[in-house]
Amino acid sequence: MKVLLTGSNGYIGRRLKQKLLEIENINLRLFVRNKKTLSSNIDKNIEIFEGNSFDKDSLKKALGGVHTAYYLIHSLNSDDYKNLDKISAQNFIDVAQECGVKRVIYLGGLGVKDENTSKHLLSRIETGEILSSSNEVQTIWIRAGVIIGSGSTSFEIIRHLTEKLPIMTTPKWVNTKAQPIGVDNVLEYLVDSLYLDYDKNLTVDIGSEQLTYKDMMLQTAKALELKRVLIPLPFLSINLSSYWLNLFTPVPFSVAKALIEGLKSEVIKQNDNAKKYFPQIQPISFFDSVKKAIKEIEENQVISRWSDNSGVIWDKDHSKEINSAIFFDRKELDISNISKEKVYKSFMSIGGNNGWFDFDFLWEIRGFIDKIIGGVGLKRGRRDQHKLRIGESLDFWKVVDIKKNERLLLYAQMKVPGTAWLEFKIENNKLIQSAYFYPKGLFGRIYWYSLIPIHYLVFNNMIKSIVKNAKK
Repeated sequence: MKVLLTGSNGYIGRRLKQKLLEIENINLRLFVRNKKTLSSNIDKNIEIFEGNSFDKDSLKKALGGVHTAYYLIHSLNSDDYKNLDKISAQNFIDVAQECGVKRVIYLGGLGVKDENTSKHLLSRIETGEILSSSNEVQTIWIRAGVIIGSGSTSFEIIRHLTEKLPIMTTPKWVNTKAQPIGVDNVLEYLVDSLYLDYDKNLTVDIGSEQLTYKDMMLQTAKALELKRVLIPLPFLSINLSSYWLNLFTPVPFSVAKALIEGLKSEVIKQNDNAKKYFPQIQPISFFDSVKKAIKEIEENQVISRWSDNSGVIWDKDHSKEINSAIFFDRKELDISNISKEKVYKSFMSIGGNNGWFDFDFLWEIRGFIDKIIGGVGLKRGRRDQHKLRIGESLDFWKVVDIKKNERLLLYAQMKVPGTAWLEFKIENNKLIQSAYFYPKGLFGRIYWYSLIPIHYLVFNNMIKSIVKNAKK
């Protein structure tokens, strides 16, 4: 069976790709915007097609000869995502029908259409309706609510709030009911949908036990062996709640607001099709899902994170933009007496729990300021404390290029009046560390000049510390 996987760099997509590679009787094909975003150790037997769902020609190439296609696409990073999601879904199902695809498997969200339905959830529902509109292509629509797993948005929010706040003043939405589900169970439903003996469109609502968000936070505290007190305050608005999440969790304000708006309505199962059509799958409890997620984090086994596919700035070559940067700070050190592999390993481990060397407090201050003004801040950390891959987040940076034993290029995702990059490069027995900045207007120039003394301290210390660590 030839199977197409879209969204293979997303939180679910990366994990599903691993599961599908373990199945011997399918030929896996990936549809990606840019091949560079795939791991360097990707299976050589996988077919890879570049393109996007707004380009029908690239869709036709990717869907040609495909039996089943997974649709894990959304445009949440765009302000116009609701309209873009509709266009994307319609293009996909039209081309799938034209190419003779037999089945589309879509992962959407639990919920119903009413006056409380958030814009984000409504978009997910409308996407499912469009994909289910074909008379010739069967769609299996899996609907999940709160997905719990290491690196998932929901888990990261609940975990950070629980770890950092012994006493939490919470808005009334903490009493909203939901049916969370572990990410491993989600993957089971997606994989088993390949072989489901059913030929009509089917909507399958999945989830474990019904819990309020208050229940989830208290159970998370128990799993973390912490004691926590929650005090609901009915006057906390959506905006205030969003700022609260923005400050104490890794999610930026825009994501926090979209999530809070969605918490006005319950996300519970509307049908019993999971038990009827997938009786072999037994959803594990919320508490056990949390324990498993914590263990993966502690053992550095996080496969994917919600933030690693945010933004599309790694889809292009940054060389031209970097060359046009008006300001730059460059430091060089001789490394002729150290192996390139050790130097490379040293700068590839920067950030996250490993920190930014002797001036961590300055990075923390910059991260806090970024959070205050609606940026991503430092709390995203890094997925793995030793390895990086193109497209994933690293504190308030995005990894946009990696050349083994040669180069690491980071793109700044913090709020800055312009565009910034940080590059580490090994060349001619030298480590070259460069910060590039393209200012936006007068304020951008003032911003750069005001930071020169701090840059002098931070960047000098950084390159020396990288070399010092490489010598160990």
